[in-house]
Amino acid sequence: MSKEITPVYLQENPSLIQRMFGDYYLEYASYVILERAVPHIIDGLKPVQRRILHSMERMDDGRYNKVANIVGDTMKYHPHGDASIGSALVTLGQKGLLIDPQGNWGNILTGDAAAAPRYIEARLSQFAKDVVYSPKVTEWKLSYDGRNKEPVALPVKFPLLLAQGALGIAVGMNCLILPHNFNELIEAAIHYLRGEDFELYPDFPTGGLLDVSGYNDGTGNSRLRCRAKLDTSTKKIIRITEIPHGTTTESVIQSIENAMEKGKLKVAKIEDNTAATADILVHLHTGQDVEKTCNALYAFTECQVSISPKAVVIVDKKPVFMGVSEILKINVDNTKDTLRRELEVQLAELQESWMQASLEKIFIENRIYKVLEESESWEQSLTEIEERLQPFVQDFIRAVTREDVIRLTEIRIKKIAKYEIHEAEEHIRGLEGEIEQCRKNLAQLTRYTIRWFEKLQKKYGANWPRRTELTTFDTVTRAVAAVENETLYIDEEGFAGYGIKKGGEAVDKCSTMSDILIIDNQGVLSIRRVQEKFYVGKKLLHISVLRPTDDWVFNMIYRDGKEGITYAKRFKLGGFTRDKEYQLTQGTKGSRVFFFTVHKTEEESSAMQVNVYLKNQLRRLRRPIPFDFGKLRVKGRGVLGNIVTKNQVERISRIIPSAAGEEGTDAPAPETPATPVGTLSALLDGTTEAPVAEPQPPAPAAAPPAPTDEQQGLDDSIHEQMGFEF
Repeated sequence: MSKEITPVYLQENPSLIQRMFGDYYLEYASYVILERAVPHIIDGLKPVQRRILHSMERMDDGRYNKVANIVGDTMKYHPHGDASIGSALVTLGQKGLLIDPQGNWGNILTGDAAAAPRYIEARLSQFAKDVVYSPKVTEWKLSYDGRNKEPVALPVKFPLLLAQGALGIAVGMNCLILPHNFNELIEAAIHYLRGEDFELYPDFPTGGLLDVSGYNDGTGNSRLRCRAKLDTSTKKIIRITEIPHGTTTESVIQSIENAMEKGKLKVAKIEDNTAATADILVHLHTGQDVEKTCNALYAFTECQVSISPKAVVIVDKKPVFMGVSEILKINVDNTKDTLRRELEVQLAELQESWMQASLEKIFIENRIYKVLEESESWEQSLTEIEERLQPFVQDFIRAVTREDVIRLTEIRIKKIAKYEIHEAEEHIRGLEGEIEQCRKNLAQLTRYTIRWFEKLQKKYGANWPRRTELTTFDTVTRAVAAVENETLYIDEEGFAGYGIKKGGEAVDKCSTMSDILIIDNQGVLSIRRVQEKFYVGKKLLHISVLRPTDDWVFNMIYRDGKEGITYAKRFKLGGFTRDKEYQLTQGTKGSRVFFFTVHKTEEESSAMQVNVYLKNQLRRLRRPIPFDFGKLRVKGRGVLGNIVTKNQVERISRIIPSAAGEEGTDAPAPETPATPVGTLSALLDGTTEAPVAEPQPPAPAAAPPAPTDEQQGLDDSIHEQMGFEF
């Protein structure tokens, strides 16, 4: 095969190639947007849907037609093959609004597909005949091959786009308009025609619960949450009776099984009894918490889905983004305009019927037809008839034309012989009444349009009750809903995770979605998502499972730098970003954490007291200095803290409260940075004492006898000179 050679003029002008491909791509994108994926604002239909309905109207004789025949006839208008036509026809039939289906058309609950087109049948619904078609006011164009005519847009007299919804993916954009309730659309249309405010919210054929707090009129920044309806009235069984929009019972069950395989959900078994309505039974284990299981179903399965609608429609051959309220207003205005044009056509037809009936009555009653016997020529007959009609011209609504005269001469002798003047006058009076009513409707067009919508609601509204319940519900986070069926372990090598069991020490129960709080001996705090095995370090102050309900308070005494000031602080965790490190000290090189404890409540934290021992004190002055954490306010983790002393600290020990009437005793504090991970489990149950370092520090010397008042005064004076802050 010879290699294709680029023409010289394209090699010399590469921008020409760019423009050529740009033009081709633009034409393709425009065609997909306008002719395939995005619905038209006027009738709410995509081209393939419009062509299907047009073909069905041409074939309609009141009986069912094979879908294969409908597809074949539609191919005269739609140039994209039978597969796309058949799929679009089944989708229209499943919505149940415009098409009356017969046979196996699939199931939107289970996701079962429809039977082959040769086995199923369809015909237009009465609703479609009432609101979709009006040939006398329809704008027509030639089909793609120029052999047939098809409508530019069907004159739909109802907000069909919002009733059916639409989904389409075009080049560079996508469209998702959710279906709305039939009766609510009519009520909103009436409110708009009366100049009143209205609200519109989606309604799905699959039912479910819908939180519309983020709907935002269905624009691009809308976000909805749709939940399955769960029935927990039966003991040990959760019954799913309605499913979210866009899901099927099969996909819901599959999502539950996937959550079970990943350990995020525990149930005994699942049973599917779906028939005309959804009915999925989730059997629980004995003693299993129903509320927690429901939360897990919402968090990890398709029992809750998020929907982000985006309304895009074709307006004047361009895609336009707009909200559902604006779409409804345009549809109602179009309905009003279509009704006006129909009334104008009807008025013109009634006036023409009245004109012909009046001419016929005068022609027969005054025996003007005798002219045909007396005239010598055809032209003379026509001229004499026109002259004989002149005395009555002032009563006509328009001038008499030669075509009117010719039509009079074509009246049969049989009709003239049996003509009844009384019946003719009754017929003319009936036409005059209809003309008067038609003019009245045109003069009161808004009221007439309201009556049109009320008539539709009275005729069809009972078939379309609201199926989706509007409500609001709290967000169920996955971390909260996850079942804690794993255990967090930590080993001597500095690794943690729920996959470490051999040689590891159990820390706490956790789920595969849990967050882990880690604080190392340098005072660096971080939050990490639990894994089977991950490195946390060998020297830690604290490690635990972080739960949303935790409100821990941390007590800490540290030295800023190698020979800096010693600070104390009480703080809470506050907000955080996963895997980001937060300095609890000031991060100065040589900083050291002397004391660190974790408490479940502020009261427990404030009850903590310690003894501070200073370096290089005289033997007779070597007494601990008590420090009470209750004097400190609880602040954020990044606070510097209160000064404990400006002198060097040797060690700090916790004061263990003693029985009434006895003195408290010291408990050794950890020697950082030498805290092994194997001793950290003491912190995990919320106890107030920090872990003890290994090897154990030497026991503190026995406390000297209580000082006299004179000696205590001397000690206080010396401590004040040494810079200790009380």
